[in-house]
Amino acid sequence: MSLFKYLTSRTFFTQAFLAAAIVVGFTFLVIQFLDFRTNHGQEIKVPDLSKMKLEVAEEKLNELDLEVFLLDTVEFNADFPPFTILEQDPKAGSLVKDGRKVYVKLNAGEFTDITIPEFKDKTFRQISATIKSLTLKEGKVTYKPHIAKDVVLQIYQNGRRLRAGDKVKKNSVLDFVLGDGKEVFNEETFSSEEPADTLPPAEEGVTEPVEFKEENGGL
Repeated sequence: MSLFKYLTSRTFFTQAFLAAAIVVGFTFLVIQFLDFRTNHGQEIKVPDLSKMKLEVAEEKLNELDLEVFLLDTVEFNADFPPFTILEQDPKAGSLVKDGRKVYVKLNAGEFTDITIPEFKDKTFRQISATIKSLTLKEGKVTYKPHIAKDVVLQIYQNGRRLRAGDKVKKNSVLDFVLGDGKEVFNEETFSSEEPADTLPPAEEGVTEPVEFKEENGGL
């Protein structure tokens, strides 16, 4: 049989049809297999892990065939419980495939320590700028007799006197005792006696600014 007759014969068309059907069928099976392997069209909604302990988040994600991956512990945020999830990626509500890793960052356990800077012979304006840059907060400001106006004489936290080099937590509130600039120098007022380590109680009926009557002369 000549080639032309074979190409136009029923036998050729039958075999060509069978070959095409096999190719189409094989392609369809491959696509179905890949869809099964990759869960095509099946997506999982990422839950909100905010404020969860890492162990709790891990159990929750395992139930959804997802994984949790800890990236880092970030600076303490008072709006979140210590050692709970502060950030996640993908975000809550995102649609992902099963087996996807959800990257998280944990809140630290507490605020970091801040060192009280040297404040001797510095004005409140100078120290105020430094305090703010250290993420500390200004509290009550009171005055006592002193020759220099607005010079920082003492710093307190919750009634405890602080000195340069002492440690306090970030965001701590500091109270300041400043000179009123009204005192004339004399030996009795500016004695070498160390002031108390606790803040003296305010006198009844006295409004701010309060003048401390303790007999001491500064730092």
